[in-house]
Amino acid sequence: MENEIEVVDAKDRSRYEAHDAEGNLMGFVDYRLHPGVISFLHAETLPEFRGRGVAGTIATKSLDDARALGLRVKPACSFYQSFLEEHTEYADLVKEPQQ
Repeated sequence: MENEIEVVDAKDRSRYEAHDAEGNLMGFVDYRLHPGVISFLHAETLPEFRGRGVAGTIATKSLDDARALGLRVKPACSFYQSFLEEHTEYADLVKEPQQ
């Protein structure tokens, strides 16, 4: 199935990765874990896979995992900032900026 996207947490590389049915890397988001917080640093979809919903699929999986693990989210990259503005169902996860 050509539209199949599998997202995995590649913990050894501190990033979520999306792969197609053949195992090809489609995109990823780098993250950094802190006590109780996950910071999403950089999201990227490889050029040949753009326009297929890869980044959104990664964001949904990573945010669902953060919620399941009880982590707050710090969206340090512009894609996650925009995604979270559009997907208010994840608003409760966003870590408030340090004052």
